Amino acid sequence: MDPIVTPGLVLREIKYKESDRILTILTPGQGVISAMAKGSLRLKSKLFSSCGLFCYSEFTLFPGKNMYTVNEAQSKTVFHGLSHSVEAMSLAMYMSEIAMMLTPSQGEAETVLRLLLNSLYLAQKENAPLRQIKAVYELRVCSECGYLPQLLMCKGCGLYEGTDFFLDPIDGKLLCKDCAAKEGKKPNLDPGALYAMRHICLANDKKIFAFRIAEQSGRQLYAAAERYMLTHLESVPKSYSFLKSVLE
Repeated sequence: MDPIVTPGLVLREIKYKESDRILTILTPGQGVISAMAKGSLRLKSKLFSSCGLFCYSEFTLFPGKNMYTVNEAQSKTVFHGLSHSVEAMSLAMYMSEIAMMLTPSQGEAETVLRLLLNSLYLAQKENAPLRQIKAVYELRVCSECGYLPQLLMCKGCGLYEGTDFFLDPIDGKLLCKDCAAKEGKKPNLDPGALYAMRHICLANDKKIFAFRIAEQSGRQLYAAAERYMLTHLESVPKSYSFLKSVLE
């Protein structure tokens, strides 16, 4: 079969035998794929650096029965800054695991790949707002993967703004304070948190990180985004517990 040439981000690497690695790669056209990088753990290997964790490379892949084989790889971006912070690396592992859980194999994943690359770029910066990056990623990846919450107005009375709201994490339904009370629910979003959530889910992808939020509104946004994310996953990511322990 003909080789495939594609950019891709290494989401996970597993040592195999003495010097091989099995890679999980997020690609724009084939989604999440597995690939064997033979000899890539040898320091003199031409694949050593380009097949590392969180390396964004141009891969030449040969299809196989169970997985691809990496023939060539040329580094495009390596997120070295992530390794300087336990918190940033933990967030990167969490976001990558979510991408693996939500992105299908052999499917289009360009928007998810671009979102993750942008998130990693910001996360590696010194003093990066990691909780805000986490919330943006959680909400936006849900929206891109078919779980867009219904944020335009209260589903009970049609109210758009002017009060606190409740976002149901299960069905994504938005209720104003009064309609939420009728269903025995308490608001979990103040106006600032709701504005930020609308921006994250509905704005052009180049602008989703471009907002400021007050501390109290931020706490509500971060909690609601995380709960919404976890509700729509089949299981809790393995990296979640450790991330929570270092971010709080």
